[in-house]
Amino acid sequence: MNDLTIKTNVRRILAENGLYPKKNLGQNFLTDAHVLSKIVAAADITRDDLIIEVGPGLGVLTTEMAKHAAKVVAIEIDTNLAAILQANAAPNVQIINQDVLKTDIGDIIAQSGFFRAKMVANLPYYITTPIIFNILETGLPVDTLVVMVQKEVADRMLAAPSTKAYGLLTLSVAYYGRASLVANVPPNSFHPRPDVHSAVVKIDVNPRQDVDHPIFAAITKAAFGNRRKTLQNCLAASEQLGITKEKAAQLLAAARLPENIRGEALSFEDFVRLAGQLQDARSTTG
Repeated sequence: MNDLTIKTNVRRILAENGLYPKKNLGQNFLTDAHVLSKIVAAADITRDDLIIEVGPGLGVLTTEMAKHAAKVVAIEIDTNLAAILQANAAPNVQIINQDVLKTDIGDIIAQSGFFRAKMVANLPYYITTPIIFNILETGLPVDTLVVMVQKEVADRMLAAPSTKAYGLLTLSVAYYGRASLVANVPPNSFHPRPDVHSAVVKIDVNPRQDVDHPIFAAITKAAFGNRRKTLQNCLAASEQLGITKEKAAQLLAAARLPENIRGEALSFEDFVRLAGQLQDARSTTG
């Protein structure tokens, strides 16, 4: 069995199959055993779990997860890599040679005979956000995501209020669950080395039930439309919200927020409270 955490083995397998890492598909193969173990541990995989993996590459993570999971479904867009994976797959691993953005993950879960799943993946960075929000926004039965992403994206997911990284991505992820940092990953943990640093993030999925997402999304989008403006002015300037400056002031007061506050200073719970006030106002008048 080839140890895929050894870079020379990865290079040899690629060479033997006449392959090379494709930059346009974001193919940077994880070769760090320490990071690999952290990913598997964070996912807390058991024999009851169905795991959805995206971009398995040569299967270093796939192989490790198959030792602990009931089933692993690995979705790989590259036909050549899918063939290598298929030839070496454990009995509880299913390889799907498709573009994940065109794949019905809900159907995969249903056909596998499971009610819920976990997504664990070293995501191709060029489609990180679409993949994550396809899972979160469509309400697929996925309880946990443990994903490798570009460190800049991880920083934005985990940012605190009043920091440069804090914004729409932070709040959008927070609406759907609790994000936490699993590990920072340097470029030398991959073959070939990417141009950026990476991080592993865990999202425990638990969407908010106390405020409608469209209202929450409209308010947060307005709040960060112009960081130099006060939140009151940002809300009043939003065509999507369609409220006056006076109404914005009333909402802020009802949410116990200062009239001159800027959006970047609000916590996630502040935004939930503000969105709840607008939701209540619309239901009262509507």
